[in-house]
Amino acid sequence: MLLDVVSAEYCGDYKIKITFEDGKSGIVDFSSYLKKGGVFEKFKNIDFFKSFSIDNEVGVLTWKNEIDIAPETLYSAATKSSLPDWMQS
Repeated sequence: MLLDVVSAEYCGDYKIKITFEDGKSGIVDFSSYLKKGGVFEKFKNIDFFKSFSIDNEVGVLTWKNEIDIAPETLYSAATKSSLPDWMQS
C-alpha cells in the first residue's frame, strides 16, 4: 500500500487536506492532538501548526522537522479506513 504523503493543504482551524501516493486524499482534523500534550503542545500556536511541510524523503507530514505523524495514521484518518494490523494493539 502506498501511504507516502505527496501533498498537503491547510484548510482552516486545525484541518489539513492530505493527498497520498496512491491518489487518495481527505481532510484530517488535528484538533484532537491539542489534548495529547507533550510535543503536540506546540500545535496550540496556530502559526506553528500552519508551518507544516512534507518530508519527501520519507513521505511524512512534518512540523519544522520536530514533529511528524506516521503516514499510516494520517491515511486512516483521511480515508476513514482501518489502521494496518501491525499498528493496532
